Amino acid sequence: MSVDPGLLSQYINIAAVVTTYWIVSILTVFVNKALLSSDDIDLDAPLFVTWFQCVVSAVICTTLSKLAQWYPEQIKFPKGHPYCKDVIKKVLPLSVLFTFMIASNNLCLKYVGVAFYYVGRSLTTVFNVILSYSILGQKTSFGCIACCGIIIGGFWLGVDQENVAGSLSIMGTVFGILGSLSLSLYSIYTKRVLPLVNQEIWLLSYYNNVYSVFLFIPLMLVSGEFSVVFKYNKLSEPFFWGAMILGGLCGFAIGFVTALQIKVTSPLTHNISGTAKACAQTVMATYWFNEHKPWLWWTSNFIVLGGSAGYARLKQLDMETNHEHRRYTQLKV
Repeated sequence: MSVDPGLLSQYINIAAVVTTYWIVSILTVFVNKALLSSDDIDLDAPLFVTWFQCVVSAVICTTLSKLAQWYPEQIKFPKGHPYCKDVIKKVLPLSVLFTFMIASNNLCLKYVGVAFYYVGRSLTTVFNVILSYSILGQKTSFGCIACCGIIIGGFWLGVDQENVAGSLSIMGTVFGILGSLSLSLYSIYTKRVLPLVNQEIWLLSYYNNVYSVFLFIPLMLVSGEFSVVFKYNKLSEPFFWGAMILGGLCGFAIGFVTALQIKVTSPLTHNISGTAKACAQTVMATYWFNEHKPWLWWTSNFIVLGGSAGYARLKQLDMETNHEHRRYTQLKV
């Protein structure tokens, strides 16, 4: 049985994009973990690490923006002016959420292990349902709410098992919950801000990273991280800056490959891919850090993964049903 060459090429392209997403996403988590809490780096300044990643992303976006103006035929990047007063007024509130989101996610990763990181931040879907109803007035089906209940159960079981193992970080878990909450808020308000930037995701990312560079400065001042960085004994070592730049490149790359995966597949496929990636990431982390987990700990992960996958599937069916209903109504009229 012969396969259509065009279809085969499309499958190969999708497989390549999904594989790239997995590699970049997993690499980003492991690199960030090393930067935030490894003995080799040994720098207790998580906000500084996150700030530097925003600097790298902002520099890359600024460079691409300039190159797109000079070589419009070769390089495509949305034209934007991050220092325009009108743009700042429209985007800055969202950038505050963006800053809080990436800071809380990195702080969570600093205090919890990579293996527990997915479960620690698994309440994003639950907050999406709660905030979508309270802010946007969007109701959710009973099936999706049941899936949220499953996710909450898996989360609590995971926290309990971390506590039993003696590796539970209360601070890391709190930051995980805050990270989930801020990600949900960011997703909701992104939908409101995107029309203001002509639906240009990359332009919004450009603005968010530029503004976050400035927003992190007072946070680092309050936390006292400037003095920690100035006293850091590896500040002049090429290895440290190489690792920091790698972390910044990973931070930029994950945004690119995420958008690319959604583009070549679909939001649902992206969610499924992300769920499967989280499972692989957890297994790799337990092997890499030589962690032996009991079966109840693994059960908590599978409960969260199953609840998340079920929610994504039911949400897709709800969207298809609503679409068909609107289509039928339009034809009837």
